[in-house]
Amino acid sequence: MTQILYLNAMREGYGIDQVRRTMTVGDLICFLEQYDEDTKVYLKHDGGYTYGGITECRFEEGEEFEEEECD
Repeated sequence: MTQILYLNAMREGYGIDQVRRTMTVGDLICFLEQYDEDTKVYLKHDGGYTYGGITECRFEEGEEFEEEECD
């Protein structure tokens, strides 16, 4: 039997500043080490109502900005 790993997608806010906690790349690598490297990973939306795949081209780099205080 082929093992599948689901990543439950959760909406937590309209900006990343509203997300209370997220994993770092290191955290994610450490977590995934317990699975066989051939385990397929899927995004699971709305409690399994819809699904999505994870591919290299769906990653996007960005920078986290701190808000500037006005005088």
